[in-house]
Amino acid sequence: MSTHEMSLEAYRQRVATNRIGLWLFIISDAFMFGALLVTRFYLLGGRRPELDQTLGLIVTSVLLTSSFFMNRAEAMIAAGNRRGFLSSTLITMVLGIAFLVGVIGFEWRLAPFGPADGAEGAVFYMMTGMHAFHVLTGVIFLFVVFRNGLKGHYSPERHWAVEACANYWHFVDVVWIFFYPALYLMGTL
Repeated sequence: MSTHEMSLEAYRQRVATNRIGLWLFIISDAFMFGALLVTRFYLLGGRRPELDQTLGLIVTSVLLTSSFFMNRAEAMIAAGNRRGFLSSTLITMVLGIAFLVGVIGFEWRLAPFGPADGAEGAVFYMMTGMHAFHVLTGVIFLFVVFRNGLKGHYSPERHWAVEACANYWHFVDVVWIFFYPALYLMGTL
C-alpha cells in the first residue's frame, strides 16, 4: 500500500514508529562521532592541526546557513508552500555541495600534512572524512526528497520524508559545531 492510499491515522502511527527508528540511528551515529572527538583530544591533546582558519570559517558558515534553509524547507511544506519547500531544499543541496568542495576540494589539498602523516593527519582526515561522508549522504537524501517533491508526493499532512531529512541534516550540522572548534580553534599550533 502506498503512502497516498494509507489512512491519515495509519500514516501517523507509521511516522511515530519511523521517528523512533530515526532517533535511534542518530544516537548510535552520535557515539561514533563522539569517539572521533575523544580520539582527537587523546591523540593531539592541547595541539591543533595547522589549518586555514579563513577556509574553516567559510565552510562552517556555509553549513550553518544550509541548516537555516533546511528548516525553512520543512516549515514550507508543513504550511503547504510547495514552491518555497522546493527552492529551500535546492538551496540546502547546493550549500551542502559547497561545503564538500570546501573541505575535500580545498582544505584537504591545502593541509600541510597527509592522512598518513602522524596523529594530526590521521585525526584531521578521519574526522573530516567521516563528516563529509555524512554530508554526502545528506545531499543524496535531499536530492531524493527534492525529486519526490517535484512529483508532488508531500503535503502538509504527509511529509515524513522531509522531516526525516531535516533531522538528519541538522544532526550532521550539530556534529560540525563540535568538530570545527576541535580542529580549527582549540589548542596551540
